[in-house]
Amino acid sequence: MGHAFIIEPNTYNAFENEAEQLEKCKEWSLLSEKASKTKTFYYKGSGANLTCSIVGYVDSMIAVIQFDNNQLHCIHPSYLKEMQAANYGQRPSLSADKSAETEGGDLDSQQNEAAAVEAAKLDEPATEAAAAPKGSQPTAETPDRVASATEGPKAVEAPKGKTKRAPKLQLPEGKVKMIATVQEFTTVPNHFADEDDEVVIYEAVSITEEPETEVGLAWSSHSATLKKQELEIGDIITFEAKIAAKKLTKHPVPYKINNPSKIQKAES
Repeated sequence: MGHAFIIEPNTYNAFENEAEQLEKCKEWSLLSEKASKTKTFYYKGSGANLTCSIVGYVDSMIAVIQFDNNQLHCIHPSYLKEMQAANYGQRPSLSADKSAETEGGDLDSQQNEAAAVEAAKLDEPATEAAAAPKGSQPTAETPDRVASATEGPKAVEAPKGKTKRAPKLQLPEGKVKMIATVQEFTTVPNHFADEDDEVVIYEAVSITEEPETEVGLAWSSHSATLKKQELEIGDIITFEAKIAAKKLTKHPVPYKINNPSKIQKAES
């Protein structure tokens, strides 16, 4: 029997291996930095206490979990982290009013989770919906309210016909040789750390190996390796890296460059 509360992902990035799963769980603070293997997680809500495993993600703020019946469910990582507490959903009640207040708190948490997932489906940062005050969150059954909180009235008025999108690139799985031009240095919020993450945005990104592929815009972390290059806006660089379809938070940049190496500045 399926679970009634399920919010299935339309599409998601499945973990390729346990190493990637561990890295993502540590990024979400679901595992300690010293953890060498994953663990069993619990989904608590809607009167349920179910074991589940984290199998992938929609984006950096929406995790995908799988239950024993193989159903997939979208959830904000911070909500899943709260659910691991032994006393999750239990509050001391001094009267019937207090008990009702507790139930209301659980409902708020479920509404926050649904709002975060719906916001992600609208291609808007899930954190904006999740950060709204308690009691003001929309539910998964009222997508018009979610659209109003994230995109405004235009999202409600948009036609339901087919939307024309650029064909999805067939990206290589391993490292490839690439060339790119530095467009911008910026930061993006990291809700699991005290400081924002530094990133580099590139334009005119291309894969130079056969088959040669024009990528367009991409981004990467501004790592210590890149900082050693003392890059400036307009610099053209060649390098080897993996590239994946991963949108940059709050920026229309659809691809991420992972672990660039053998970096060289092209002569201008």
